[in-house]
Amino acid sequence: MIQPLVAVSTDVRQFENYRWHAAPQQYLEAAVAGAGVLPVLLPSFGDRLDLDELLSAVDGVMITGSKSNVHPSLYGGDASEANGPYDPDRDATTLPLIRKAVERGVPLLAICRGIQEMNVALGGTLATEIQDREGSLDHRAPASENQDERFAIRQSVSIKPGSCLAGVFGAGDIMVNSVHRQAVDRLGPALQVEAVAEDGTVEAVSVRDARAFAVGVQWHPEYWVQSDNASQRVFKAFGDAVRAHAAAKGGVRTAAE
Repeated sequence: MIQPLVAVSTDVRQFENYRWHAAPQQYLEAAVAGAGVLPVLLPSFGDRLDLDELLSAVDGVMITGSKSNVHPSLYGGDASEANGPYDPDRDATTLPLIRKAVERGVPLLAICRGIQEMNVALGGTLATEIQDREGSLDHRAPASENQDERFAIRQSVSIKPGSCLAGVFGAGDIMVNSVHRQAVDRLGPALQVEAVAEDGTVEAVSVRDARAFAVGVQWHPEYWVQSDNASQRVFKAFGDAVRAHAAAKGGVRTAAE
């Protein structure tokens, strides 16, 4: 089968005297190996992009994690140096892209920063520096130069019965990693909670009555997609939804065709 195309968000970074639009390799590898789709990097050009044309050409959207945070002005917060860095070009691209993908029923998977963008795009707010909240766990990565240690699977999250992810994992607890210092605060009106951490932090959401798979997770399933069953299930569910969408519009065909 010809692999369906999935648009992948990009960060805007300045180095080597160039302005780069880039995505970490782990997400691209997970798209190929875990979801069986072909990732296509989407430049963060904001309103210069014709999102309707884009979403007619692809069969899914994946919003990646990033070191940067959604700019607080987009949800009524106050920007500070401590809460940064920010990436306004990415914000100007991903937020309308998320809204348009949901509207058109294009499968959507949003990871870490992605779930935060998803919540803001759909009318919600974010809590910053959640490790400072009374009663909150420290959801930041362990201090280490070793990426495997930073992304170690170490935290339990509870999947809501009857949720979209309950259909992926079953209801109950799964183990995930945790590499974030922001989280969903006020939930967007169109969203429902799919999973929570032990301290009540929202760990996954979905679009209520969505036309297609539309899920955001706060953890990083892309990092262990080759070896962790729960991580594999996230990407398989997304890939299955992408293929179903492509087939429905006649976009999946054999190479001989």
